[in-house]
Amino acid sequence: MIPVTEFRQFTEQQPAFRVLKPWWDVFTDYLSVVMLMIGVFGCTLQVMQDKIICLPQRTFSPNQTELMCPPPSTNHESTVPVHELKGLKTNLDIQQYNYINQMCYEKALHWYAKYFPYLVLIHTVIFMVCSNFWFKFPGSSSKIEHFISILGKCFDSPWTTRALSEVSGENPEEKDNKKNSASRSNLDTSIGEGNLEKTQSLRSIPEKIVVDKPAASVLDKKEGEQAKALFEKVKKFRLHVEEGDILYMMYVRQTVVKVLKFILIIAYNSALVSKVRFSVTCTENMQDMTGYRYFCCNHTMAHLFSKLSYCYLCFVGVYGLTCLYTSYWLFYISLKEYSFEYVRQETGIDDIPDVKNDFAFMLHMIDQYDPLYSKRFAVFLSEVSENKLKQLNLNHEWTADKLRQKLQTNSNNRLELQLFMLSGLPDTIFEVTELQSLKLEIINNVTIPVAIAQLEDLQELSLYQCSLKIHSAATSFLKENLKVLRVKFDDARELPQWMYVLRNLEELHLIGSLSSDASKNVTLDSLRELKALKTLTLKSNFTKIPQSIVDVASHLQRLCICNDGTKLVMLNNLKKMVNLTELELVHCDLERIPHAIFSLSNLQTLDLKENNLRTIEEIVSFQHLRKLTCLKLWHNGIAFIPEHIKKLSSLERLYFSHNKIEILPSHLFLCNKLRYLDLSNNDIRFIPPEIGVLQSLQYFSVSCNKIENIPDELFFCKKLQTLKLGRNMLSVLSPKISFLGVLTHLELKGNHFEFLPAELGSCRALKRSGLVVEDTLFETLPSDIREQMQAE
Repeated sequence: MIPVTEFRQFTEQQPAFRVLKPWWDVFTDYLSVVMLMIGVFGCTLQVMQDKIICLPQRTFSPNQTELMCPPPSTNHESTVPVHELKGLKTNLDIQQYNYINQMCYEKALHWYAKYFPYLVLIHTVIFMVCSNFWFKFPGSSSKIEHFISILGKCFDSPWTTRALSEVSGENPEEKDNKKNSASRSNLDTSIGEGNLEKTQSLRSIPEKIVVDKPAASVLDKKEGEQAKALFEKVKKFRLHVEEGDILYMMYVRQTVVKVLKFILIIAYNSALVSKVRFSVTCTENMQDMTGYRYFCCNHTMAHLFSKLSYCYLCFVGVYGLTCLYTSYWLFYISLKEYSFEYVRQETGIDDIPDVKNDFAFMLHMIDQYDPLYSKRFAVFLSEVSENKLKQLNLNHEWTADKLRQKLQTNSNNRLELQLFMLSGLPDTIFEVTELQSLKLEIINNVTIPVAIAQLEDLQELSLYQCSLKIHSAATSFLKENLKVLRVKFDDARELPQWMYVLRNLEELHLIGSLSSDASKNVTLDSLRELKALKTLTLKSNFTKIPQSIVDVASHLQRLCICNDGTKLVMLNNLKKMVNLTELELVHCDLERIPHAIFSLSNLQTLDLKENNLRTIEEIVSFQHLRKLTCLKLWHNGIAFIPEHIKKLSSLERLYFSHNKIEILPSHLFLCNKLRYLDLSNNDIRFIPPEIGVLQSLQYFSVSCNKIENIPDELFFCKKLQTLKLGRNMLSVLSPKISFLGVLTHLELKGNHFEFLPAELGSCRALKRSGLVVEDTLFETLPSDIREQMQAE
């Protein structure tokens, strides 16, 4: 006989799966075990004991239409004298009796009476399979196993305990007082003062746990990394499970099958249970074999099977009612949607999202086991909780000492800290109180808290592709202290709105793409509030200068517009910036020098780099800009320099590099205040001797041209410190190079020199590091001069 333990495989699942077994599934499992025992017990009796006992019947009245065996309780009066009573002789041997019993069992006994225990066993196994099929089916079991694994880790994670403790500690005191007063009033009505004091003392324990956080609640680095990995697992699992509803449909189908099975069992069992009788009439024709045709039989298990069948019907009825309740629960409640509203209200974590489909269904099932599971699991669905964990891990990784090691001095001579691609802003930054400049690059979810007020020396802030939130109190601090702000963005909507109120801001640098329509709305309509703004840099794609810049025209001193090749066509607003001292119009596709520039009487520096200038005849109008000292016309297509250049007598720095200039006019050198002249990367073949007039010249570059000779007059410019002659067609360097006593940088590489003059030794300030020349050519110098240059 098969032992009962062999059937465990139909109901056995991992112990952890019990969290997905609501009370009705547990109850029906126990009912299934009882019904299984009934079936096993009945089958055992069928095998161990005689099934039926039959005796032949000699007389049968011709008037009877059906043979009726006398009931066991009927007492027939014997007509035979008592002294002659003897057993009736049938003249049948044991083999004939066995044959009669088998034939009558198969032919005369009702099938229900024969197979009742087997039916019970089969139905019960089907019930067991239906109850646990979703735990075994590959498409659903994998999701269940993954969910149970994540659920257990979330439940046991130290981060869950810490997050819930922190949130409960942030609840308003009034709410706690109401709860305490309500509990006290209930206790007053139910217990005496002595018990009340004891209860209050016990109740005070969790309050202390919330307020005074124990040291054990602080996560170490390993626990923090584990919690971080859990957040990622929960995200991926949610995306995967919310796509379908296979678990819900599997559970619904197996419940429907059980209900239909229940109806079927009740229907046919109720109709056939009466067929289990003790007395059975057998009329099989076995006269040739036994000499008898009619037999009366007793079904030995009939009485017990009848009782078992009624008992079985009762259990099936209870089982079916439980399944009907399950069906009601499945279809009455929306199980494909799950709301964490009660968790949000209880914990105060407001951003826990509602879930759907199989994810929602499993959480409903979990609630039937213990709602605490879903509450603790919800912590890992919250972005706020995840951000807190990231912040904690960030603080572990970036200590104040580590941040101090990254401090560097920037171009503005401020102590700067640069952070790149972090998950957030470490709180430890606010412990580095000596910080003067903070540069953040590609950092999402940056939150600037009130603690920024601890950085009393902070004056410069750079935000490159960062999504940033700021506390109102932190805004007040930045409003008073921030001097320089740099913002690089991909979308105009990323521009921080709080920058419009930085009344002490002196420099604003904005880098990002703005359409012409967006420039009207986004390009700082509120710049008028920036009363201290002196420098404004806009690297974007304007078609005209935004009107909003005019709002700061009265105090703006430096304007830089880099347009990334977009043609800037309307520049009339420049006329209103009368106090502008420095103007840069870079890569604006300008074909002529804008006339609006000539109205800027205070202009000192003009940069028209990377435009499309072909001619600069308008340069004559620069004579009205008497303060203009620096003119940058580099990286254009200028072919010649007009003679009107001589009228720019105040020029000190002139940039003509990367153009198409072939001839240098002698009038150029009438700008006798020039200290810096860059003519590199052109097509110049000849340098006029008038260059000797430039006695203030300190920097001169004609590298990357086609010059064959250098006039001796160049060496009369005795203040030259940098001379770049590289990549030309020079073959001889004049010995008069010795006149340049303050020369510190000389570039000769890329020419046709065969040797270097020994007079280079007279350039005492020139060292080997400042002499850019081929090593073989350097070796042509006398050894003492080489040693002199190589000496520190």
